Amino acid sequence: MGSYVPNTDKEQQEMLKEAGYKSFEDMFSCIPDEDKLGRELDLPSGLSEMEASRKVEELSDKNVVYKHIFRGAGAYNHYIPAIVKSVTSKEEFVTSYTPYQAEISQGVLQSIFEYQTMMCELTGMDVANASHYDGGTAAAESIPMCKDRKHSVAYVSEATNPAVIQVMRTYCFGSNTKLVTVPVKDGLTDADQLKKMLEADPEAACFYLQQPNFFGNYEDAEKIGQIVHDAGAKFVMGVNPIALAIMKTPAECGADVAVGDGQPLGMPISYGGPYLGFMAVPKAMMRKLPGRIVGETTDDDGNRAFVLTLQAREQHIRREKASSNICSNQALCALTASVYMAAMGADGMANAATQSTSKAHYLKDQLENAGLKAAYKAEFFDEFVTVCPCSADAILSALAKHGILGGLPIADDQILWCATEMNSKADIDDVAAIVASVTGKEA
Repeated sequence: MGSYVPNTDKEQQEMLKEAGYKSFEDMFSCIPDEDKLGRELDLPSGLSEMEASRKVEELSDKNVVYKHIFRGAGAYNHYIPAIVKSVTSKEEFVTSYTPYQAEISQGVLQSIFEYQTMMCELTGMDVANASHYDGGTAAAESIPMCKDRKHSVAYVSEATNPAVIQVMRTYCFGSNTKLVTVPVKDGLTDADQLKKMLEADPEAACFYLQQPNFFGNYEDAEKIGQIVHDAGAKFVMGVNPIALAIMKTPAECGADVAVGDGQPLGMPISYGGPYLGFMAVPKAMMRKLPGRIVGETTDDDGNRAFVLTLQAREQHIRREKASSNICSNQALCALTASVYMAAMGADGMANAATQSTSKAHYLKDQLENAGLKAAYKAEFFDEFVTVCPCSADAILSALAKHGILGGLPIADDQILWCATEMNSKADIDDVAAIVASVTGKEA
């Protein structure tokens, strides 16, 4: 590695001495010897292009590709119109990167501006940034926005996606911030407990609520928002962008920050990424937004133009004082979301959301007939939890044999199911029949 570092051997030794080490071996002494590479790698000779292609195809045959998906839990299988990839695969977008030079970056700047505008319309907020790496980082980045000298403790509902909570914990650890979880009751955030916890903590900075929550249930966001504000804290909502097409916006629920994962907006599941984290706020929180914000202006000739604006300079030149150090963004994924929303339109997105919730409710009814019991009675969007009379693995294994990816096992006898517009009635009936054969509820 040293040969790739642009400094001399003498400079390297000086740096080692300053760091308190005698040599590079001394610096890596914490690594067990058995984990170190103490020999030359016995690598085979290179393959030709044809041989390499054939080898990769052989490896890809080992992948399991499910024909039907009934799992969500943060990544959702929605229909993506063909025009989305057609537009986003153009070289002008794929090869564009940092739009610091506005004079030659008007195209990508406008695409970011349009994305921000659409996200504001979707969330009901005044300003959106562009953007975060995924929904988890957007959720975590919302915490520093809400902190001040007197309020430094963050709260999060246990009905939040566990992966998102883990990202929040990682960020809070790095910034020496206390993160407190609020318990769940009957599949929903315990509002009474939340009220008691916030009233007893004068240092409470914010509370994060996922809507719909991890179990698929609709929370009473307006009530919870009022509890949070009465305690003098900020209310952060993590939302599903497809659900926003038919449910109340975060702005209508009184949220101070709206975040979420934009993956459902035209991005395939793709084994976990790349995805898109979005964040939007009312005007009062505008100057606390991390990341990039593109603004509209006019040039010397009075023509419409776009520029980067309202960037916190601490992110670049005073990083130790910055509340956020995110200096990149997911521009291509943001463009994908923009093209998807433009292609679908408000009616199309509402139709996808309505189909998703309708099919999820039909799936729940059929699974109950097949011997599974709904874990909660709350209203839900496109996900719900069932309790199984047998092991969850037995059911999911049976489905997998028929090319069906079942729900996510969240306990030995519990499964989190999901349905979207991609699941037909026939698909759902097939799932129910297979489940019935496992539970012994066959007609």
